[in-house]
Amino acid sequence: MSSVAALRPGRVRGIYPEGKPPSVSRWQQQLDRFVGWWLAPWRPTTTRYGARLRRIHTRGEKLQAMDAAALREALRPLRQSLRRDGLQDKHCIEAFALIRELAFRTLGMRHYDVQLLGGWVMLRGKVAEMQTGEGKTLTATLPAATAALAGIPVHVITVNDYLVRRDADWMRPLYQALGLTVGSIVEGMSEDQRRRAYACDIVYCTNKQLVFDYLRDRMARGGLGQLRLRLDGLLGEQGLGKRLLLRGLCFAILDEADSVLIDEARTPLIISRSSCGNEEEQMYREALRLAATLTPGIDYRLEVTRREVEVTAAGREKLASTAAVAGGLWRGARRREELVTQALYADQLLQRDRHYLVKDGKVQIIDEYTGRLMPDRSWERGLHQLVELKEGCDVTAPVETLARISFQRFFRRYLHLSGMTGTATEVASELWSVYRLRLVTVPTHRPPQRRRLRGKVFRRLETKWTAVVEQISTWHGQGIPVLVGTTSVQASEHLSALLHAADLPHQVLNARHDADEAAVVAQAGQPGAITVATNMAGRGTDIALGDGVDRLGGLHVLATERHDAGRIDRQLYGRCGRQGDPGAYGYMVSLEDELIQSSPWRWLLPLLPEGLASTGVVGRWLVRRAQRGAERRHARTRHDLLRFDEQVGKMLAFSGRME
Repeated sequence: MSSVAALRPGRVRGIYPEGKPPSVSRWQQQLDRFVGWWLAPWRPTTTRYGARLRRIHTRGEKLQAMDAAALREALRPLRQSLRRDGLQDKHCIEAFALIRELAFRTLGMRHYDVQLLGGWVMLRGKVAEMQTGEGKTLTATLPAATAALAGIPVHVITVNDYLVRRDADWMRPLYQALGLTVGSIVEGMSEDQRRRAYACDIVYCTNKQLVFDYLRDRMARGGLGQLRLRLDGLLGEQGLGKRLLLRGLCFAILDEADSVLIDEARTPLIISRSSCGNEEEQMYREALRLAATLTPGIDYRLEVTRREVEVTAAGREKLASTAAVAGGLWRGARRREELVTQALYADQLLQRDRHYLVKDGKVQIIDEYTGRLMPDRSWERGLHQLVELKEGCDVTAPVETLARISFQRFFRRYLHLSGMTGTATEVASELWSVYRLRLVTVPTHRPPQRRRLRGKVFRRLETKWTAVVEQISTWHGQGIPVLVGTTSVQASEHLSALLHAADLPHQVLNARHDADEAAVVAQAGQPGAITVATNMAGRGTDIALGDGVDRLGGLHVLATERHDAGRIDRQLYGRCGRQGDPGAYGYMVSLEDELIQSSPWRWLLPLLPEGLASTGVVGRWLVRRAQRGAERRHARTRHDLLRFDEQVGKMLAFSGRME
């Protein structure tokens, strides 16, 4: 899928070129997982690219002596060679040297050697693991521009609209100097605007916007293949090919690849439409009423660890007797139990300001990995409507699914897939087994100076928050800027109230206060600054240090709760110590945090002395076990979703319907 052979010019000359995701049996999936686990420690290194790096330098020295006219003249034969021969090494080396020189002349930035290495890794269909602050945005211009010069449509995919706009605008002068067009796809654009953007040589977009546009194209195409599309194209502007949004799935570069390919892989993307009928709201109200009659522990069991609700035999009997009076659909046991289970899930497991936010009278889902609102997303199978009733909001119309796909199934359709991230070591085996992507660790440009502080684990939640405020106050008094990480809107606002009570000035960055994100991040490295943030500050943001901060030890990052994946913790810690700057990071957590309370190891908690404040080695061990258990559960969930996607794809293909 990601080989150079897949990108020969002839392979991308269809109206809608894309690869076909492999359909493998269950035993083959298990074998792939084993092979990925075995290959993970044996990752390729960048030492093999030393000869190419020297050739780029040699060519670059000659380009430095050329004026602008000579560089433009050198660009013409290079473009022709790339279009004729594809991404051969000799042409790519020439392209990298030229892009590097033009980046210096247009942006004032010359690619470091580690950025050249990262660009080459991605050009060859791998994931480059580059530390925070190593300039991944500039690194992506190397493979993106090289592929675009070869006539291959390029998608540079990142995690939010803010980064889409920033990166596209920032790199636009370089692309224009290369004679390339660049577009960006953000929320709220019309179909015509999207079509014009996708027609550009290089498109910056988010993963969600891209997948939804692909599904819209799939709905428009139906079952048409390449031959039908070519015949349809003879109709000119009225043809279907002229009305599609994308130009196919040819070449993708994923920024924060682990977030897109791993963290969000559990959520299918669905296009739906409102269905008719006024009786649904009353049905959901009745489901909530019935759920309220059930007794926890007797009529139903909550499995917080797996976020599951199970109605017991006693609960089913009670529902049958209670629902008999209602009649209608409530007489059907399967439908009745499904609705009540969803009502219990909405009422017991989904928490306001953690899983969703009520804003402008509407329920909006919070992305648990980025901390950002997802106003265009909703839960399916009536769950969203049940939460709206729970919160007293206007109930939106139920939806009917028109098309669905998971990120796992979608991204395996690219002819060339590559990416970059700062944290992917822990999921190297999964990247290989699912996407056939090898991980290559790229060295840092300067030696890192980030210090690790000793983590502290407290017995009680209140004790933790008291210690957090005291630590922030100490650092603030020394003039050290502090970034405090929380896992939810609720936690960030609770800490904000405590800081207000302690008379400590601070800024809050979460899904409720996201309008001034750029301004808040820009000030987070100033002397004495205190920034309380959810995961929004964990990816794609570089915090520059203010004057004199380096002499104080740099930015200090304090996590107040461990995440479900250690990679997300490392993303937060990576906000400090960028590009060789000094910095420090640590954590203060409690055994009453959600991660520990939902862990199978929570049975050990009563064995600890009640009056214990800090639990030391035992507490840190419990935290590590809980986090690793959560990582394994999420990995199983992603694996199960991939198997389900495979089964759905086979069934729909057999029935003649699209996915």
